[in-house]
Amino acid sequence: MISPQDQALMAQALRLAEQGRYSTSPNPMVGCIIASNDGRVLSQGYHQVAGQAHAEINALNNATADVRAATAYVTLEPCAHSGRTGPCTQALIDAGIARVVIAMQDPNPLVAGRGIEQLRGAGITVELMSNAIAAEQLNRGFIKRMSHGLPWLTIKTAASLDGGTALHNGESKWITSEAARLDVQYLRAKQDVLMTGIGTVLADDPNLNVRLTSEQLKTDGPLPQPLRVVLDSELRTPATAKVLDEQGAYLIYTAKDETAYADFQPGRVIQAAVDDSGLSIEWILHDLAAREINSVMLEAGPKLVASAIASGLADELVLYLAPTLLGQGTRGISTLGPLDTLAQRQDLTITDSRSVGKDLRITALLNNT
Repeated sequence: MISPQDQALMAQALRLAEQGRYSTSPNPMVGCIIASNDGRVLSQGYHQVAGQAHAEINALNNATADVRAATAYVTLEPCAHSGRTGPCTQALIDAGIARVVIAMQDPNPLVAGRGIEQLRGAGITVELMSNAIAAEQLNRGFIKRMSHGLPWLTIKTAASLDGGTALHNGESKWITSEAARLDVQYLRAKQDVLMTGIGTVLADDPNLNVRLTSEQLKTDGPLPQPLRVVLDSELRTPATAKVLDEQGAYLIYTAKDETAYADFQPGRVIQAAVDDSGLSIEWILHDLAAREINSVMLEAGPKLVASAIASGLADELVLYLAPTLLGQGTRGISTLGPLDTLAQRQDLTITDSRSVGKDLRITALLNNT
């Protein structure tokens, strides 16, 4: 039975797991607390870097007291298979852990209940918490990739109070405040992929990178740059584009065949499937998931934003709303077609709303999520 003490210690493990936010992908973030029966924390650890020791192993290695007969609180079901590291279940068994409390079952088919089964087979009491919302939120991209073969797709945009993202002549720098633009950098740092369209590349020539230091992010070690992805059906990306020049890797999805790829790095141009709206968002997202991408943030113009929403595959919208009016003829957030009835509208569920500098940041889930 899950007690209030168990709830508190699991909350501590979840906070610990978040310390791996910028370095564990494509693996999930996981935290582990080992405690005595009276609730004293004997050791703790979290998964720090993909390919290195998992949270349970780090917690066991960090122990300075006897953990036999203790309880391990783990935010995700311990693995029972050997990948780049050994099975965590066997390490917990060998250490003499008597009880394991798990926040949620691992959706990875290689685990998916096998870890729980192996622990119980060794005589360890295993309890699965009934409310896994916090654990699911922590690894929503990993969960979606494992469950549906797709990454979590966030659309990020900014607009004036009258819905404009640019003036009638295309000028858009800057609608939002410096504080909002800094906040975007923190959003970017959490992503595996930053994606845009060729229209944005030609109009704005964005760097599409993270311009923060490890100190600003309060994390150890160098910060890996997200993969930059450009959707460019006619392969018009200039060789001088900043998305190709910045530190880190890029991919260009196009409708052109391989004879047009000579000006780009080998393997960086992918011929994607097309549908009625152009390049297939669904095909591209599945391809990114196959490359072990958990999260994608789209920063693009209204046409590509509309395509992402219309595809039904976008999960979340992050809108920075500036307290300003841009007047008539402005470019909107998306080019979603006119609706005949309100029943056709795209509903969203607001999950967060807060001030960022003088602007308002609204986070909302699309109703397909």
